[in-house]
This record gives sequence, C-alpha cells and structure tokens, in this order.
Amino acid sequence: MALESLIVVDDPCAWPLKIPGTELVTARNYLTEPEYQTRRRVKVFNLCRSYRYQSLGYYVSLLAEARGHHPLPGVTAIQDLKSASIIRIVSDELDELIQKTLRPLRSGEFVLSIYLGRNLAKRYDRLGQQLFSLFPAPFLRAFFVFSAKREKWQLQNIFPLAASEIPEEHRTFALDMAREYFQGIRPRPVRRNRARFDLAILVNPDESEPPSDTLALRRFLRAAREVGFAPELIGREDFGRLAEFDALFLRETTNVNHHTYRFARRAAAEGLAVVDHPESILKCSNKVFLAELLRRHHIAIPTTMILHRSTPDPVLKTLGLPCILKKPDGSFSRGMVRVEQPDHLRGQIAQLLTHSDLVIAQQYLPTSFDWRIGIFDRQPLFACRYYMAEQHWQILRHAPDGKLLDEGRWDTLPVEEVPATVIATALKAANLIGDGLYGVDLKQVGRRVYVIEINDNPNIDAGVEDAVLKEELYRRIMQGIMRRVELRKGVSRI
Repeated sequence: MALESLIVVDDPCAWPLKIPGTELVTARNYLTEPEYQTRRRVKVFNLCRSYRYQSLGYYVSLLAEARGHHPLPGVTAIQDLKSASIIRIVSDELDELIQKTLRPLRSGEFVLSIYLGRNLAKRYDRLGQQLFSLFPAPFLRAFFVFSAKREKWQLQNIFPLAASEIPEEHRTFALDMAREYFQGIRPRPVRRNRARFDLAILVNPDESEPPSDTLALRRFLRAAREVGFAPELIGREDFGRLAEFDALFLRETTNVNHHTYRFARRAAAEGLAVVDHPESILKCSNKVFLAELLRRHHIAIPTTMILHRSTPDPVLKTLGLPCILKKPDGSFSRGMVRVEQPDHLRGQIAQLLTHSDLVIAQQYLPTSFDWRIGIFDRQPLFACRYYMAEQHWQILRHAPDGKLLDEGRWDTLPVEEVPATVIATALKAANLIGDGLYGVDLKQVGRRVYVIEINDNPNIDAGVEDAVLKEELYRRIMQGIMRRVELRKGVSRI
C-alpha cells in the first residue's frame, strides 16, 4: 500500500512544483484543516522556511508525528541537528569518506549545500547522500573545518537550510532535485496478503557473525508476510527512510556507540514499534549495569567485582584464580580473558582499563555448557545448550585478531524440558530489562543457577534456535511485533 505524499510549504507560489502523485499544501492548511487530521498513510515533506522551535515548520513535523504521518524531517532529526555530540559521532563515523572527499582542498573551511542528498558538484554527492541519510531533512548546509593539529577535516556543524536561504544560483538545481526525488517515489508492490503495515529489518550483509543467517532472515520475511507486514531488508544507508515504516526489527549486532543504536532511537522517536528498543540496547550492552541490576534484585550471578584500578590484590583475595576479566561492552565471547597466573593479572586489568574506566572481574565457574533461554514478550521462546569449544573455556574461540576459529556444539530443547529453576531465573532477569527479544545466558552448577548476562538481539539461526519450534518461532516474533504496531496505531484485531 503506497504512502500518499504531501509537500507542505509556507507559500505555494514560491514552490512551482507540479509533480504527479503529490499534493502541494500550505503549512497553515495542513495544521488547521480537518481533512489533513484524519488522513492515514501519509508522507509529509516539510519544505517550510524554518524549523526553529515553535515555528510553523516545527509544528508541521510535530503534528505530522502526532497524526501518525511520516514527516521529513521528523522532530528527532530536527533535534539531532542541534546536538553537538551526535555531530561529533557522525564526523568520526564518516571520517574516511570526509577525508577522501575533501583531501584536494588541503586546508581552511568548506561549506557543503545538500539538496535531498545531492550537490551541484557530483564529486560531493556521496558525502551529501550519507549526511542526508543520517540527518534526513530536505535541505542541509554542512560546515567542515581543517584541523592543522590533526591534519584532517572534521564536520563542525550541520544545519537545516531554509528555502529562503537557498542561494539564487542554486535554486533551479534544488527544484530539480526535489522533482527527481518525488518522481522517484514508487508504490510498494501489492502483497498477496494485502499487507497493512510496513516492517524494516536492519541487517548487515558484511557482518562476520550476524545474529541471523540468510535462511533465518528468509523465514523472518515469510512469517512477516503471513501476519500482515510488507517486510523489507534495509541497511545502514537507509537511516533516512525510517519514517516510511511502521516497525523496525534489528538483525544486526547492536551497540550503544554504533549506528544500530541510532536506528533504534530514531525509530522509537518516530513512533515505530522497535525490537529491540533503544533502552534494551543501553541496558544489555553494559555488563557493569547488568551486574548492579541483577545484584540489587537478588538474582544469582557469579561473584563479581567492578574494578577501576589495576591493583590485583582485591581480586586475588575475593575471587582467587583463575578468574574472568571482562570489558563492559564485550560481545560474542570477545572482550574477556581468563587469567590463571598472579603475574598476568595486573597487566590484563591495566590493558582493559585503557579502553574503559571500569572493568569487571568475575568468579570462574567451569561448566561443559551454558544455557541460552530466548525470551520475547515476557515468555520463554526457545532453550539451547551451547557447549564449550574443544579445549577452550568459551563457546566461541577467537584468534587475537578477532577471527572466529572454532565453536562448540549445541542442542535445542523444548522449553518444558528445561529445569524449572533455569526458566524462572531467566524470566526474572529478562523482565528487569523489558518485554523485548532477549537471550539470557545462565550456568547451572549443581542446584544453583547463575545468570551470566542478558543479551538484546540474540542469535536466531536456522537449524539452531529454531530447531524445536521451526517456522512457529519466527511467526511468534512477528505476531508480537504486529501487536506492538496495532497498539500504537489503535487498531483492533478483526
């Protein structure tokens, strides 16, 4: 089902845009006329002169979100453009492209005007498209400065460019880019199940250890169509398209200092149903937070210490050796080391402290396998036993450069065959985070069950986690996401 396109402007006379399939409307009419309040499945291109707080342009985007429309720019994008910290992150993230594009300029300052992702000079198009994707506003002006100390270019600031501020010599080009952009809108293909909502699934085809393999992604797509979604696999370059969708499902490894978190944050701010929610990413990605949270709620964890100095004495006294040292944000068995000798302990702590102000030291509990209980919507979904890699103390064994060398075997059990204490502990732990999709890792030592960590965005691979439920596992997840969308849209099930 295609989105209806509205082009909202202050003065239609200043925008001679006659584009099939779009409707030109004044900002005041959009804000006040009842017919625009009741329309559904609308994309709003906000081309007002200003987006400053409480201006007409600001209210167009604000009310578009309140009406369930899809504004460009959204209020979150408007706020991101004011955030110095986000601009610094984007500058670092696009560093290679910035240096390559601006290298011929050598020094000084540079201003880049971006019209729906394009610039008059084609050599700046790629950089313009990336900035448009990260800061989705129709017209932008980016300011770059050359740091002599660092010998490199940096993005200093980026602003939404008001229509009135477009230079006269750029105006024809800006209008042409607007025509091309709007004419490029194509209705989504009609689905056999007459999809009611659009679902974006964020993936990274180049990821070495993705949360879901290709076959699992195909099963997610099939299940999504069955429950009423029009699903689409999207990538990092599709950040600016998030407002086109009703829900976002992350199937790329998440981290807070990463574009996956910005996708989740932007999608949540745009009113999409998000799995997993940015708050889950924040909580699950930091082991210091999890250790404190679980301890406060009296959930058993291995004896754990939080270190901020490299002195080994407290660790030796409390934990003994061997013990485990962990980076707060490590994942996939990386960012952690087992220490067996006292003379290695200080050096390993010091090395980890170069990356983080805090390090976790944890009691070593040797077991032949770890439990992984998958939980969604506060219900157990799957149960796996992941066995340690051969002659290794972890499930995955990596080379020093991070390359995966080996992994242990696994088996998947019906949830009802798992010890009740394991399921109960996993549920209690996951419920402290939320109602999203989590993988709780646990160790069972005798009758005692210990939570090792809670993962957002857990692995779901074909033939592994789905070995018991098969297609039903994917269907349950999609049904849960659909319920979230319907709740946000106020839709009753037929």
